[in-house]
Amino acid sequence: MELAASRTSGTRGSAGLRKAFVVIGINTGFSSKKRRESVRQTWMPRGFKLRRLEKEKGMVIRFVIGHSATAGGILDRAIDAEEAETKDFLRLDHVEGYHELSAKTRLYFSTVVSIWDADFYVKVDDDVHVNLGMLVTTLARYRSKPRIYIGCMKSGPVLFQKGAKYHEPEFWKFGEQGNKYFRHATGQIYAISKDLAVYISINAPILHRYANEDVSLGSWIFGLDVEHVNDRTMCCGTPPDCEWKTQVGNVCVASFDWSCSGVCKSVERMMDVHNSCGEGDAAVWNAVL
Repeated sequence: MELAASRTSGTRGSAGLRKAFVVIGINTGFSSKKRRESVRQTWMPRGFKLRRLEKEKGMVIRFVIGHSATAGGILDRAIDAEEAETKDFLRLDHVEGYHELSAKTRLYFSTVVSIWDADFYVKVDDDVHVNLGMLVTTLARYRSKPRIYIGCMKSGPVLFQKGAKYHEPEFWKFGEQGNKYFRHATGQIYAISKDLAVYISINAPILHRYANEDVSLGSWIFGLDVEHVNDRTMCCGTPPDCEWKTQVGNVCVASFDWSCSGVCKSVERMMDVHNSCGEGDAAVWNAVL
């Protein structure tokens, strides 16, 4: 019933919103300025090109960040100064923190659907390389379907040991020790269609947050009538993996290293990954949506 209500609301409530094909939110933090610069220097257009992409292709790209525990402090002022220069941020009413990523993701989707009426909403980390042309070409294939969840689907172990990275305090909910999570998209990059983003926005107060952000998002969608698309082009490795695929015409949507949950040493390596695995600057402008 709530999903039906969210669909109706999404249809009727789009008046006054900015129309877009896709909104791409790049999750970032206060200490990640060099990461953001590496993204701006490679796969994310800047300045006039960023605004042109939004106007001509309906592609909105923003770095997504909240505020510090001391609102208006030195960290927030640094982002204010960067935003005044680059004009490529989406600011959330959210206190930044590693253990608050699920809450940030939930608020991100709630916020973007209140600003942009888009077909798809994407979340990507700031240490992942993305080929925007391939991303929108991939999304366009599913434009006619109402409830789509696209990413590299996985089912990792539920870690019950305290102190372990990705420890799940609520491990007991997933059955006996040694069980795995339900299938969900890995958190480096994934996309959801409009109906699902609207559903998250409407039901945000009662959507439970697990320890891991990608698991939380997967749980919000798991019980709904949704098509899970397991697209392995969204989790290519860095060179030589994505380089070999590019050479034979199988350009990747996204590339990163599993061992680092992103491009290892991304500040130093993002340009090399882009040069080896990038689709070329013209690809996004030639993409047919």
